[in-house]
Amino acid sequence: MKTTVSLAPRAAALAAALIAAGLFSAAPALADQYRGQRMVVVDINGELMRDIPEAGSVRIVLDNRGRRLLVDNWDQVIGLEIPAWQYQGQSSIIERGAERRMDASRFPERPLPPRQQVSRDPFPEAPRARIERRDLNPTTGTVPTRPKIIEVPAAEDPAPREQQAQPAAKTPKLAKAQVTALQVYLDRNGISPGVIDGRMGSNVRKALAAWFEATGERIDPADTDLIVSRLAADGGLAFATYTITAEDAAGPFVASIPSDYAEKAKLERMSYTSTLEMLAERFHMDEAYLRQLNPDVDFSLPGVQIKVVATGSEKTGKVARIVADKGKKQVRAYDAAGKLLAAYPATIGSTDTPSPSGEVTIERVAPNPGYTYNPKINFKQGNNDKILQVPPGPNGPVGSMWMALSKPTYGIHGTPEPSTIGKTQSHGCVRLTNWDAAELAGMVKPGVTVSFIE
Repeated sequence: MKTTVSLAPRAAALAAALIAAGLFSAAPALADQYRGQRMVVVDINGELMRDIPEAGSVRIVLDNRGRRLLVDNWDQVIGLEIPAWQYQGQSSIIERGAERRMDASRFPERPLPPRQQVSRDPFPEAPRARIERRDLNPTTGTVPTRPKIIEVPAAEDPAPREQQAQPAAKTPKLAKAQVTALQVYLDRNGISPGVIDGRMGSNVRKALAAWFEATGERIDPADTDLIVSRLAADGGLAFATYTITAEDAAGPFVASIPSDYAEKAKLERMSYTSTLEMLAERFHMDEAYLRQLNPDVDFSLPGVQIKVVATGSEKTGKVARIVADKGKKQVRAYDAAGKLLAAYPATIGSTDTPSPSGEVTIERVAPNPGYTYNPKINFKQGNNDKILQVPPGPNGPVGSMWMALSKPTYGIHGTPEPSTIGKTQSHGCVRLTNWDAAELAGMVKPGVTVSFIE
């Protein structure tokens, strides 16, 4: 058991660095707040900080208990300021093997598919459950509530505690990292949020409703402790590091995808336009979000390491019935017992070209499909009045998967623009993201019923 707490000579240098960064302060308000107690900084494992942050590499935030957190440029909590006596008590709890300690190493890792072999991010995304779930009050044995994060300029002292107390918001605004963890958890379990973008949008809310239908459980999006613990127990945390390979960088790619179908038909293949686009789709991510997580990265260079989300393996099972819900803009897949297996945000028809009504069946499944444009049967695009053969590829009009329906010319298929799913209209078919269409196609066979409901 640790019986002494000391910053030691090297930790004294750390203290100096943190004082410069504004973490430690000699201001009377802070001294009064902690009643003269000596403060120490612990890392995400509850140990004294060993590495001195570089200047400008961290910022300081306050939680709703007035504690100071170190947050890096990726919004990851890397340290926490606590009184020295509390560190001593916390150390005792750790050594007794407290059950509330959130340590991903305790859980078995589920290997990712070959195309997604990644190394786990050593600093999972903030806010960190392993800090907030740790029992920091050995006297009462209570577990602290999750903090409401308040940004504080590094050069300023925190407001007195009485000024910090604010009534809890009814609908707290979640950090992108929190929403991303929720999206990854839903995606791994076959309840798709569409593109993973760190935004609490309509597709995420539809996924949460589908989760309730499938499990009877309502997930609070703000319950990050629950979500992170489940991620850690099955497949690892939400973020991972991926190394771009020579094969990734080689393509093949096309310079751009023309909007005119006659120009599309002249291309050899409807390929991706960049490594960025390809990797965003591989990891079910919004392109802009992937770039935001990796600023100033050249995605075309082999050997470059990037931060991605770890989506895991595709959902498996046997789908007996599909519901295409026009009102909810969602496709739901059920097994023979009527249990919901999977749900996907969808774009289903439009006012000008409505989707079918009633029940149809899946006739065939065609991966990597080409597309036949026939203005007399389908729709009129631009000045094109002749039949055109558009080559296959993920950027083709029907994406990389086609499930033909018994009503001619209609199908469930992928899309070249995954970020628009559930937010735009289609030419009568049912559009999913390419990865959702591929997952669903792996669980269906010809003859499966598709019911269109309003």
